[in-house]
Amino acid sequence: MNDKRKKLFAASIMLLIGAGIAGCAKSSDDASQKQVLKLSASAPLDTIDISKATGYGQTGNIFESFYRLGKDGKATPGLAKSGKVSKDGLTWTFKLRNAKWSNGDKITADDFVYSWRRSINPKTESPYSYLFSGVKNADEIAAGKLSTDNLGIKALDKNTVQVELDKPIAYFKVLLAYPLFGPQNQKVIEKYGKKYATRSKYMVYSGPFKMTDWNGTSDKWNFVKNDQYWDRGSVKLKKITYKVVGNTNTGYQLYSQDKLDMTPLSNQQVKSLKNNPEFKQYPYSYVSYLSYNFQAKDPTVKKALNNRNIRLGLSLALDRKVLINKVFGDGSSLPTGFVARDLAYDPKNGDDFAKEQTVSGTVSHNEEKAKKYFEKGMKEIGASKLTVTILAANDNANNGPLTQYLQSQYTKVLPGIKINLASIPGKSALDRAQRGDYDIYVSGWGGDFNDPITFLQIPLTGTSYNYGKYSNPQYDALIKKAEGEDANNEDKRWQDLVSAARIFNADQGVTPIYQQTTAYMQKKSVKGIIHNTAGTQWNYKYAYIK
Repeated sequence: MNDKRKKLFAASIMLLIGAGIAGCAKSSDDASQKQVLKLSASAPLDTIDISKATGYGQTGNIFESFYRLGKDGKATPGLAKSGKVSKDGLTWTFKLRNAKWSNGDKITADDFVYSWRRSINPKTESPYSYLFSGVKNADEIAAGKLSTDNLGIKALDKNTVQVELDKPIAYFKVLLAYPLFGPQNQKVIEKYGKKYATRSKYMVYSGPFKMTDWNGTSDKWNFVKNDQYWDRGSVKLKKITYKVVGNTNTGYQLYSQDKLDMTPLSNQQVKSLKNNPEFKQYPYSYVSYLSYNFQAKDPTVKKALNNRNIRLGLSLALDRKVLINKVFGDGSSLPTGFVARDLAYDPKNGDDFAKEQTVSGTVSHNEEKAKKYFEKGMKEIGASKLTVTILAANDNANNGPLTQYLQSQYTKVLPGIKINLASIPGKSALDRAQRGDYDIYVSGWGGDFNDPITFLQIPLTGTSYNYGKYSNPQYDALIKKAEGEDANNEDKRWQDLVSAARIFNADQGVTPIYQQTTAYMQKKSVKGIIHNTAGTQWNYKYAYIK
């Protein structure tokens, strides 16, 4: 650009002025071209229909709800310009800002009503429909007992949404940052019919970006800046490019060639790259654990897994530090119990829930105690030998070395135990777990939102994700109290949840193994990414290339 301007200067003052203007435009174009973030994806997207999605890690950037998830899991402004709740915590009223869909249509209160009714409808088969529980009549509608018209949401006018709850929900505001609770454009859905959400062009978008070049099975797609977005002035990136990358070695090669700005790393790569200045770690509220089947088909296995001493033996036999530092080596962290750290904090003193849930001697490594607990438990069930099968998904990178470690460690530490391994594709493993066809299942849970209940709802008697059929009346009562009579009392509710977590952890209703941390290489030029441990992990609204 400088050479060009020097040549133009020799011509005339007018041309200089013109060149100056052109030079500014060129500079602006250069800056614009620079604002492209190049990312990878581990697998193709299965859907962009918010009612049917199983996660919103990426798509939280093309869809928006009443709020957005900002730093530290806090709800920040979204499509609602204001929201207020009644004193009894049962009625929420939201005023919508002047916002538009990517096609220019106005986003209205009716779009929210339509969206919620569509997601809760059993025919839609939304995998996250359970998150509507607590909204008036949601449970009955999901069970097919009432029509969707009875859901506790209505449009008071074009810009006002009112939501009624069956019970106060302490975490409702942060829950409403989830794209699941965002609007959907009924006119567009009816226009496209079966084509809706099968390609990026058969969709309209409410978030900072809109999607292009996705045909339902693409291994490449783009997010481009949504020029209709209400806060488009805050969005610096012009485009985010996505490319499916099958393995971390390929990802690192592309990163080294400047074809990616970020790439996840394998355990081995972490060991060699952890001192690189571009190495970065992002924690996630995903806790891997051993799920015990309390209704196991084999009578001896069933007795064993229902024995607390045997479960404690299985937990204390594990050296989680060896697992994390030597077997995985990926920066994952030690669990204190079932609920992840960096998820929620005590409203009184700011302590991490993970600290307060701790029960001494439940997830520590003590082989002598493990053996004693195990032998005591075996004596209590009248058995000298125990054969159990550990079920695991073979498409999870950590599960191979993990199950090998479990087999070796249990055989070494616990007398009379034999471990068989069933390592099968993830979908098949999940199907078996859901049917209760397992002894011990290498499972895990990632928080949907920043509140302990996102974990603590799972062990409740009869919940769909409670694959092992754990049941403890005292635990159930505390959760019911937290979500009922104490729901509007922040401190009492917190203590209910801490007490419930301690019961579950002391009981070893599941045995936590590690909390996931994903390691990345990230270009130093990439700034402004907001990452959260739960919910919509990645927020690129304020990201930019420096």
